[in-house]
Amino acid sequence: MTSQKIRKLSIAGTSLLLGLAVAAPVSADEIEDSINTALEAYQAGDIATAKGELDYVSQLLAQKQSASLGNILPAPFDGWSQEMTGNENAAGMAMFGGGLGAGAEYRKDGDSVEIQVMADSPLMATMMALFNNPAMAGATGGQLKRVGGQKVIQTADGELQAVVHNRFMISVTGSAGAGDKEAYFQAIDFDALQSF
Repeated sequence: MTSQKIRKLSIAGTSLLLGLAVAAPVSADEIEDSINTALEAYQAGDIATAKGELDYVSQLLAQKQSASLGNILPAPFDGWSQEMTGNENAAGMAMFGGGLGAGAEYRKDGDSVEIQVMADSPLMATMMALFNNPAMAGATGGQLKRVGGQKVIQTADGELQAVVHNRFMISVTGSAGAGDKEAYFQAIDFDALQSF
């Protein structure tokens, strides 16, 4: 391997580490160690180990991004409790071909509201087709309307599906009434989504 290739890989690794320095800590040492292990393996010609370590780093970075995506979820309203459901989302996102996910469940007096947010999902094309064709939305049993300035599909039991900024899919479900679901939907930090 030429010294120029090694230098390029070192520069790429340094750039990645600088990007990680401004992100929320997941386990910066673990990420840095895996990058260094990948670099050492690559320099030694062990491509399989290098790829495995970089795949692992990619998974850790996705976890960090999913955790920051959760910051757009609303705090629980008075009298409600909140439980974040991020770990369940990671498995679900993998099942649907990738992307990022975050979620929370809110409970009060036996009622629940669950918010799921997916970013960069391969399912986005299917959802966009529903939103661009009101007849298709109606065929799914939903009604196209606006809630808090956002275009949503609302089902008969008040569940909401939305595509925001052509990148995020938001689902609001649960046993609570339509009013509670709409209130929680409107409390999502849509401005933060725009800069995510």
